Amino acid sequence: MVMILLAGLVIAMGAFVQGTAGIGLALVAAPLLAIVEPRLIPVPLLVVAIGHALLTLRREWGDADWSGVGWALLGRLPGVALGVLMVAALSPRGFRAVVAIIVLVCVALSMVRWQPRPTRPALLAAGLVSGAGGTAAAIGGPPVALLYQRASGARVRATMAAYFAVGSVLSMAGLAIGGQVDADGLYTGSLLLPFMIVGYLLSTPARRVLDRGWVRPAVLGLALAGAIGLLVQAALSG
Repeated sequence: MVMILLAGLVIAMGAFVQGTAGIGLALVAAPLLAIVEPRLIPVPLLVVAIGHALLTLRREWGDADWSGVGWALLGRLPGVALGVLMVAALSPRGFRAVVAIIVLVCVALSMVRWQPRPTRPALLAAGLVSGAGGTAAAIGGPPVALLYQRASGARVRATMAAYFAVGSVLSMAGLAIGGQVDADGLYTGSLLLPFMIVGYLLSTPARRVLDRGWVRPAVLGLALAGAIGLLVQAALSG
């Protein structure tokens, strides 16, 4: 029960961040859950991620860029395979560093001159990096979110929710095929859902504040935090 309460607080924080900015659930929760109880990753966290994405879609369905989601998911499929291959070739430490550097370069360019747009080639490339990063390091949101950093808050949240919903289901299916999904993991994930709902509900008034010109700084800040987190993981794993 103590473990569930601690994990629930972590999930609530992550749900609040993602409900406000469109990304951040795994970014906030994954490192802390790994400390509380490593078995909470990946299946229980995926259960929570799917639930959060569905709630966000229900709230802001009409604002999603469904065409963009489709192209990003198309790039994600080979990205998952690439992530598996690169992890085998580079080691988890090296791969985390590569993904972190890519995200850092994108953030740096965005802050200086680059104005990314969700074009088809850009979405395919972002989906590729996202699929690879999500497979190996559980951080796949920033590459896609960076393309929508100048969109409205509702557009970012709804589009990323659609992307996360399908992507998380695909990840769960892959784990199931590999025999890594069991009843215990699904049950634990269901126990964390009420905490996620609390964080999600608290994000409703907060998103109004973010939508007043703070969407881009939030996306860039969370992407930067994700990249730094990957670099720290790479350093500690050495």
